[in-house]
Amino acid sequence: MVFLSLGTNIGNKEQNLLEAISKINKQIGNVVSQSAFFATAPWGFESHNQFLNACLGVKTLLSPSDLLDQCQAIEKGMGRQQKSKRTTDADGKETIVYHDRIIDIDILLYDDRIVQTRRLTIPHPLMHKRRFVLEPLAEIAYDVKIPGTEMSVGEMLNELAASE
Repeated sequence: MVFLSLGTNIGNKEQNLLEAISKINKQIGNVVSQSAFFATAPWGFESHNQFLNACLGVKTLLSPSDLLDQCQAIEKGMGRQQKSKRTTDADGKETIVYHDRIIDIDILLYDDRIVQTRRLTIPHPLMHKRRFVLEPLAEIAYDVKIPGTEMSVGEMLNELAASE
């Protein structure tokens, strides 16, 4: 079981999410759970375009690397041209540059696996800071434990809410 986060902030947002869900069901595996669609403000960058976000639970036979390849192929096939980019300043501080996007698919969790490669980190390394990820994820996976922590998705959401 994998949990994916979807986001879009340009074009027909609801249609973008529905198209991505359909493609995920065909190319990745059986979508067994889906959150509601959540309207959210941009996170990490300035934009006049609000986001529509959702999370999915998907049964897949793909390896984490193949799953990443398929998520990126769906993004590209739907017209996403720019990915977020990591940059490092002169002091060695890393930042991520975000852009408006027709679709973004992030791998949040893959069973109880911890994956750390150059291309992929699972659990998603920023999910604990993102209400737009945790709220829809909690709707479909409230009690799911996050590998490498002692917390469930619901507990992580509650901790984030308490810190805001």
